[in-house]
Parts: sequence; structure tokens; C-alpha cells
Amino acid sequence: MKKIGLLSDTHGEVPDKIFEFFAACDQLWHAGDIGNVQLLERLEQAFALRAVYGNIDGAEIRSRCKEIHIETVEGLKMMMIHIGGYPGRYMPQARSMIIREKPGLFISGHSHILKVLFDKKMNLLHINPGAAGNSGFHQKITMVRFEVDAGRVQNLEVFEKDRRH
Repeated sequence: MKKIGLLSDTHGEVPDKIFEFFAACDQLWHAGDIGNVQLLERLEQAFALRAVYGNIDGAEIRSRCKEIHIETVEGLKMMMIHIGGYPGRYMPQARSMIIREKPGLFISGHSHILKVLFDKKMNLLHINPGAAGNSGFHQKITMVRFEVDAGRVQNLEVFEKDRRH
């Protein structure tokens, strides 16, 4: 069993509470729009980080992170991309990768909207953790953590805090 922390759209800053919320996690996954190299390095020092770059990330982050990350964890194939869409509305690149790779877990960011949806047609769980940073239109800072065991996501928990406080 692996404990996974998942966040996205930090745009260069995170609330200090993430270190407490993700303390017991084996890995931290970042679904893009990290924001700056300093935050990337801070997260790399604190966690076993898997990250993809987002549309706001510059050349240095893009040279250190992938556009699409695919990995099998505890029997579950996951695919992570920043701009991927969601069930019924996948972006063309994400859709073709989903069809080819057949992940059981598809993760994207970009929308700043927390979503956890099962896609019956593609037979996968889609998670968008929302936005963990202060930049953007969202009212709440959101992140998720969950366990992966025997090819399944379980015990998913959401962190939510008012952005203004």
C-alpha cells in the first residue's frame, strides 16, 4: 500500500498546512502549474515528488518535469497531465493517451476545480485536486490524499480551506 498526496496549480506558493496534511504520504504528485523552481525544490526536498509541468511553468521547470507522467503504483497504472479535461470532455492529446495507455487513474489540473469522477466509458477514476495556491479565481484551496492498494484507490480525503484565511 502507498499513501499518495496530490495537488495542482500552486502557482509558486502553498499553504504551510500541506506539510502536515501530506506528512504520512509516501509520494507527492503535482499535476502542474508549479509556478517557480524554488517551490519545486522545496517540494522535492520534503517529499518523493512526481510532477508534470503546466502552462505557466517556465523553461527550467519544463526541463526538470515531464509533460505527461505515467507510472504503475501498487498495481494501478496512473497517467498525469496538466491540461487533460475530464470524463466526456477530455482534451484530444489526453484522450488519445488514455485510449493507448489504458490507465486506471487519470489525473489532471488546470481548471482549479476539485473533481473526483469515475469514467465508466474509459474504465478509470479521474481526479483533479483543484488549486493549492492563491493565484486564480478559486475560492477554496484544495488538495487530496489517498491510498493505492492492489490496483485500487481508497480512503480518499480532501483538504479544503478558504483562500482568504
